[in-house]
This record gives sequence, C-alpha cells and structure tokens, in this order.
Amino acid sequence: MNNPLKKLLSRLNLKQGNENKPSKLGYLLILGLVGLLLILVSGIFSSDNTQKDTMLSVTPDTDANEEQEAFLNKKNTEKEEPISDLEGSYENQLTALLEKIQGVSEVETMVNLDSTKQKVYEKNLIIGTQTTDETDKNGGERTLEDSTREQEVVLVRQGDKEVPLLIHTKKPDVRGVLIVAKGVDHMQVKQWVVEAVSRVLDVPTHRISVMPKNK
Repeated sequence: MNNPLKKLLSRLNLKQGNENKPSKLGYLLILGLVGLLLILVSGIFSSDNTQKDTMLSVTPDTDANEEQEAFLNKKNTEKEEPISDLEGSYENQLTALLEKIQGVSEVETMVNLDSTKQKVYEKNLIIGTQTTDETDKNGGERTLEDSTREQEVVLVRQGDKEVPLLIHTKKPDVRGVLIVAKGVDHMQVKQWVVEAVSRVLDVPTHRISVMPKNK
C-alpha cells in the first residue's frame, strides 16, 4: 500500500534527493499541517464548552427572575391601606358609637386624616468624632473637632432575606372632624358628642365641628 504522505512529499518535491527522508521544508510543512489540525480540534471542543456554559448560565437567571417576580407580587399585596379607606373606617366606627349616646340619632360623620399609618423602625445611633491638630506658618496651633451623627435602621433576618425591625405602627393624626346629627342642638348633648370624639380620636376640641341635622 502506498504511503499518502510520501506521495504528497514527492509531488511537492520536498524529499532530499532519492532518500525517503523529507527535506527541512517538508518537515516545516508537516509541522504546519499538524498545528493547523490541533487548532481546528481545539476550536471544536471550545465551541462545545461555550454552548454548555451558556446553557448553564441561563438557568440561574431564570430562577432569579422568578424569585424577583414573587417578591414584587408579595410587596404589592402588602401595600398600605389608602387614606380614603382609613378615613372611611374611622367614620363608620365613630358613627356607630355616637348613635349610642342618649338623644343622638341619624349621625353622619366626616373624618379628615393627616396621612396614612406610619411605621416606626428601630434605629442605631452612630456617633463619631474626629480631632485634627493644625499648626500654621507662624507657629500657632489649633485643634479642630468634627462630630458626626448617623442613624442606621436595624435589620433582622426573616427567612432568606433581611427586613427592618418594626417597633410599632403609629396612627395618623386627625386634622378635623365634622358631625351632623339630630339632637345635638341641645347644648348638653352637643357637649357629650364633642367630648366623646375628642377622647376617642385624641383630637383637640377646636378641630371638632358638631352641627344639627335638618328635620
């Protein structure tokens, strides 16, 4: 069987004379072909590895997106109650209580709140002091003190994430109350209504308006 390498060398005239050994140029050509073959093989394997890495990297990104979407959905369900709904809740409770007062009937109320409920979180107070001694060109000396005060919200571990530490939820301040009812044209009954509203909502009496209802 004929050697194909010998045929190639003979056609390119890369043998030394009549000897079977290839010339220097033949050796260089062989080395070049081998190097080219190695480059092609390594390129194929690196391409396969790149495809595998790409497929592996897609999975974590998908999981991260799902976790983020779930977190956002949870945040949407935990939205604070709108101020109008909170005012309506105050009005319903206040109306039910005032109608139980002797001589008061057909009560209608309107409550104006300053804001929604306020959440108060635990904070750490960080105080820092920096002292600097300076000397001017005339030999005078002076000391500079720089104080800093920072507040940092305390975080606690809740499941797989950290959340602020909630101390309490502060009820909103009441800006004004209007009450229209039958029976409040009597001074004693009106006084009872004003006192009841002031104590229940912790609002000063000058912010409470009580009006008799049309008969």
